[in-house]
Amino acid sequence: MEDINTVDFSGLRITFASPDTIIKWSHGEVVKPETINYRTFRAEKDGLFDERIFGPTKDYECYCGKYKRMRYKGIVCDRCGVEITTSAVRRERMGHIKLASPIAHIWYFKGTSSTLSIILDVPPQALERVIYYALYLVKEVDKEKQKNTLKTIDELQKVELKTIEDDFVIKEQEINVNFEKQYAQLEKKISHREQLEIAKQEVEFKKREQLKLLSNEQTDTKVKKSAYFERVAKIARSIRPFDVIEEDDYLFFRDNNIADFLNVGMGSEVLYEILSNFDLNKNYAQTLELLNESKGEKRNKLLKKARVLEAFIKAKIDPKWIILTVLPVIPPDLRPVVQLPGGKFATSDLNDFYRRVINRNNRLKQLIDLGAPEIILRNEKRMLQEAVDSLIDLQKSRGKTRTGANTKVQKSLSDILRGKQGRFRQNLLGKRVDYSGRSTIVVGPELKLNQCGLPREMALELFKPYLLHEIIIRGLAPNIKSAKLFLEKKDPVVYDILEVITKDHPVLLNRAPTLHKLSILGFYPVLNDDYAIKLHPAVCSGFNADFDGDAMGVFLPLSKMAIEEVKQRMFAYHNLLKPSDGSPIVLPNKEMALGCYYLTTIDSHMEVENPEDLKFFATENEAMRFQAIGKIKLRQPINVGINGKIIKTTVGRIIFNQALPPELKFVNTEVKASDLKNIVVSAMKIFENEKVGDLIDRIKELGFWASTIAGGLSLSVFDCQIIPEKNKVIKEAEKEIEKITKNFEQGLLTAEEKKRYSNKLWIDVTENLANKTWNALDEENPVKIIIKSGGARASKEQLKQLAAMKGLVVDPMGKIIEVPTKSNYRQGLSIFEYVISARGARKGLTDSALKTADAGYLTRRLVDTSHDMIVREEDCQVKEG
Repeated sequence: MEDINTVDFSGLRITFASPDTIIKWSHGEVVKPETINYRTFRAEKDGLFDERIFGPTKDYECYCGKYKRMRYKGIVCDRCGVEITTSAVRRERMGHIKLASPIAHIWYFKGTSSTLSIILDVPPQALERVIYYALYLVKEVDKEKQKNTLKTIDELQKVELKTIEDDFVIKEQEINVNFEKQYAQLEKKISHREQLEIAKQEVEFKKREQLKLLSNEQTDTKVKKSAYFERVAKIARSIRPFDVIEEDDYLFFRDNNIADFLNVGMGSEVLYEILSNFDLNKNYAQTLELLNESKGEKRNKLLKKARVLEAFIKAKIDPKWIILTVLPVIPPDLRPVVQLPGGKFATSDLNDFYRRVINRNNRLKQLIDLGAPEIILRNEKRMLQEAVDSLIDLQKSRGKTRTGANTKVQKSLSDILRGKQGRFRQNLLGKRVDYSGRSTIVVGPELKLNQCGLPREMALELFKPYLLHEIIIRGLAPNIKSAKLFLEKKDPVVYDILEVITKDHPVLLNRAPTLHKLSILGFYPVLNDDYAIKLHPAVCSGFNADFDGDAMGVFLPLSKMAIEEVKQRMFAYHNLLKPSDGSPIVLPNKEMALGCYYLTTIDSHMEVENPEDLKFFATENEAMRFQAIGKIKLRQPINVGINGKIIKTTVGRIIFNQALPPELKFVNTEVKASDLKNIVVSAMKIFENEKVGDLIDRIKELGFWASTIAGGLSLSVFDCQIIPEKNKVIKEAEKEIEKITKNFEQGLLTAEEKKRYSNKLWIDVTENLANKTWNALDEENPVKIIIKSGGARASKEQLKQLAAMKGLVVDPMGKIIEVPTKSNYRQGLSIFEYVISARGARKGLTDSALKTADAGYLTRRLVDTSHDMIVREEDCQVKEG
């Protein structure tokens, strides 16, 4: 076996490669666009898959077959020129293409922060036009010749204006001669004197019109020519090195033999020439000098330039490397051609891009050798530039996004690296992890806070190495192979071993999207015979999990250090607080909070007016015994002696307080979800995290017991009672609306006022009906109990829509629709009400989906920018921001 050379590295950096480096990497030049021969299926000579350049396609076998087997390793075949080695080198060996014309690297001239633009102080759009042969870039300006050029332009202007005037005189004379002839003809034709005069006047009028048009034309031509010469003179006067000049303007200088004061160029060649003579240190020093003198926007621009130049100097990069003269060709096994079952071939998009580059490069070489006209060469160079642009970064390139035969968008080198599906995020950062599993989650109300339910079948796979080790240690199998066979039989002993192994070995549970540290927590696995992962109901908030089909990943920490870290830092009771604001996030909620609320409320039907009529019990245990034998009810008010005082309470409250530690005061009130939060906060101030976790578990068990076995709370739509006077209230409101409409029609109100009064009236009516509906509900109504508990998502707003009236709704633009929805959901909406309600609701759902993606991307960008920041103080005292 070959020695594998591994390189230990701490980071990856994409940087410039010099032409010499590219040639050093390369094992030969690719000069033909062919990939493989479609008859023999072998690589074409000098092509993109050439075995002489990239290595053999078969292990230790040359192209012609003269040398086979490993004993010839390292020999280069004298017949076909292929080195005898392993075919794996085709994943490493690179080739190169010598470009017939220098080509600018698209990353460094296109985009918001164009490096070339910053270095040369040329606007990015202008620079792009220079590269694509649409503008000239000025390399040098001869000051002496520039002065002569300005004089010549003045002389040319005078000559041009004189020519225009001379032309005018000649044309004027021609018109006069022409009309003199017309007069002579009229005198011959017309004998009557008066008719002759009229005819002469008509001809005179036409003559004046023509002379006037000629004069106007001369004036316009003079103005245009003067403006043109002034513009050209201004260009000649103000032009500096690295300025750009339009082709028409340069042609004017050249055609008039006054272009000798300028040294200009087009395309990447001119940039290569400029950058080859570019002194980094000198330019950096000049930029720093200017930086000290400048202010405002100019200073920001210079600062950006100074940073770029400093980076070039520190990294020891020659700026001319931005312009490619040699193009690297990546190894062929990274851009393969694969034969499909139907006889067709599937090829990597990169091969198409390389083929296009090679074809255009070869054609350009031929045209240069033939001495083709400059305009043809320019077009071919521009096409080569576009081909290389497409290869490097298709998204930024000028051409349309290229699509293959099946209309799928092709992927360039940058596209392969870029984004979520790119090489970095998909394959390097997002690798699949061994010793992991995934399954749907279900609620595990019987679990402790540090436990999760794990399917046995999943645990068998996750803990396989430990199981195999234990099977061999116990002598149940002599070697690994036998141990695997023993494991596959699933002998009952295997499950006994699994129980022992998993007892003190935590696992990590993760739910995507992993937005904060509470999305990954550690738990001790409790094995079950189901196929779903069981999750403690109190940790759902941190995971943002619910049980409607959510799936979670399970990961196994392997090393002792990893296991210890999970135990010390990653269990749920070590992560009780929200990282964002420090409030508790592991809390009993939903049915648990509802049960605790139900347990600690007093039954309104059992209230007595006279406190003396209440039954008295000497101790808490006595009261609980009486409740157990059915003498008193769970929520019946009683007097009990507690800590030497007689307190009016209920057996439910006594049971609730028994779940709390003695250090906390006796809670003798209705316990809502917010009160549970306060109890947990108080406990956290007194106890260790483990004890707080135990308290949460006790409250959880009590809450579930109270809401199911003890309370048996259930509800239906008929518990949302509609008050009898609803229609009467709405009719009164409609009469008020009629008055408002009448006032509007009489001109006493504007349209805006009418809308405002109408909206206010319906809002008040809706609130009034909602309050009346709420007050009409019996205190023992399950809907009222659930809403008042504060643990559920149910609210008075939902009751209003179910039993009172839906009220005013908004349209997709967010404006209030004047016509209210008078029905409620229990009665059912009319078609009109349904349509106007649905419009805004659908828009809301769409917006939520779109905003989620935007918020996620913003978070990602914020993390990217701030991950290397160091927090040096806890509070910077800033009130905003």
